[in-house]
Amino acid sequence: MTTATYTVTGMTCGHCVSSVKEEVGEVAGVTGVDVDLATGLLTVQSEAPIEPARIVAAVEEAGYTVADQP
Repeated sequence: MTTATYTVTGMTCGHCVSSVKEEVGEVAGVTGVDVDLATGLLTVQSEAPIEPARIVAAVEEAGYTVADQP
């Protein structure tokens, strides 16, 4: 199991969190997604490493920005 963390900016409410979780959860290989609204921390679990650009693209599709990348 692999875990990667990202900082997402622009989220202001529970709906924002749901949007990010939904988009990132649809990325092939993702087995779990956790988003903390207060810190902006996005934690992605997967069986094997996932290209960070795929996660960033999913976050952007949800309408938000990744502040840092692993």
